[in-house]
Amino acid sequence: MADTKYIYAVARVRTHEKDLLDAGFMDQLAAAKDESSALKMLHEHGWGSEGMKAEEIFSQKEDETWAFMRELLGDISVFNVFFYKNDFHNLKAAIKESCIAGTHPGIFAARGTLDPKWIQEKIENRRFADLPESMSEVAKQATDTLLSTRDGQLCDILVDAGALRAIKKAGQASGNEILKQYGELTVASSDIKVAVRASRMGKSLDFMKMALVPCDTLDVKELGEAAARGEDAVYDCINRTPYHADVDILKKSMARFERRCDDRLIEAIRPQRHNSFGLGPLAAYVLATETEIRSVRIILSGKRNHFPEEYIRERIRLTYA
Repeated sequence: MADTKYIYAVARVRTHEKDLLDAGFMDQLAAAKDESSALKMLHEHGWGSEGMKAEEIFSQKEDETWAFMRELLGDISVFNVFFYKNDFHNLKAAIKESCIAGTHPGIFAARGTLDPKWIQEKIENRRFADLPESMSEVAKQATDTLLSTRDGQLCDILVDAGALRAIKKAGQASGNEILKQYGELTVASSDIKVAVRASRMGKSLDFMKMALVPCDTLDVKELGEAAARGEDAVYDCINRTPYHADVDILKKSMARFERRCDDRLIEAIRPQRHNSFGLGPLAAYVLATETEIRSVRIILSGKRNHFPEEYIRERIRLTYA
């Protein structure tokens, strides 16, 4: 679709942006007395209805976002980069379901590009070649690994790395700068988190080679070698990358780093509020809704578990509105 053909879609998105939650509302929500009070505030802003559970509200908001995109575009395959995390989650679930005795209801995620039952059937019958190219070899390797080692964590690492490779490739192939940035930042932030955590656990260089995924803004070979040497070496390595300002955040809290990763993406997409052409404003709207759902989930979970307000506030993401 040519850029000019997005003009109407962008105009529609502009009207919906008015309903996004802004920083002031997030501040009020964080200050709510309890979860019930926070839910009431959300209901007043059009989030769900009385009696709905938090996860039902989030699912409804996500359904509304994608229904809106389908209304605007018809074919939303250009946004598959956002769905691959669910496809690979379902692959992971299908592998474990086929290798571990019993059945486990509720293990599959919605909103993937592939029917979870179809994935499960392919895994159960070892028809790995029928799966998409980005998934077939990963599925075989992870299944063989789980069957031979019974190591669920290693299986997860293999599938997670496959998901990141698919996300990076889809972002690059989209031809859209926002989706490219999403793919790049998703992979880079995951690599950094894996390297820090693995260094703390004393993981081997072989582990790093399996878990880290190449991206444009990090030298994963260097990062993996640093992680095998220890945590301080990881920080020294990151200090030589575009993410050098995140080192102090990483040292303090992984949760704060995860917030910083989301905030960096919001900062990258904010200029789309002034763009009237192309796919960018639509992609930015999708990311904005994903991020606000993440912040609301954090707030409600914090209220439900009686966490201090300051603990909740330091995890709230930047808003697009």
